Amino acid sequence: MLELLKQPWPWYTSGIAIAFIMVLLLFYGKSFGVSANLKTMCTIAGAGKKVKFFDFDWRTQKWNLLFLFGSVLGGIIASTVLKSEEPLRLSAATITDLQSLGIVFDGQLNPSGLFGLEFITSSKGFLILLLGGILVGFGARYAGGCTSGHAISGLSNLQIPSLVAVVGFFVGGLIMTHLLLPLIF
Repeated sequence: MLELLKQPWPWYTSGIAIAFIMVLLLFYGKSFGVSANLKTMCTIAGAGKKVKFFDFDWRTQKWNLLFLFGSVLGGIIASTVLKSEEPLRLSAATITDLQSLGIVFDGQLNPSGLFGLEFITSSKGFLILLLGGILVGFGARYAGGCTSGHAISGLSNLQIPSLVAVVGFFVGGLIMTHLLLPLIF
């Protein structure tokens, strides 16, 4: 069984799993989103006493906190127990694009040139991560949710604001990839 789990699965298996989860969430009247957990954690920490935005009954979001915990646990299991010794198969065009930015592809899911301790502790790496985190946090709050919440839950609920947000996410990603990333690296 462990060997089966270590093998790459067809791309459509994740689509089927996401569709199944969305049907369950729709059935139970819930909406999915990872950034909502940050709001819940701030509420648990007492932020609702000072800011009205965080003043709500966090117990109604226990299921979403459990989902977040499961996501983190699943990532840990996938990167330790189910870790494949084979290098990641990446297209030659992507490897060439990374090399043109000065990032060496080392066969890992997260290249050490971007996520390694040496890069993270450098002033450039620290600044990139700090500014990136601020922009992601601001964007999620400004858009009323994160990419997963809008793209998975919002679109499956046929919400027009989610469609606008997802289009904005894609446009922002394209601008970042093709215009800003080459300037940064």
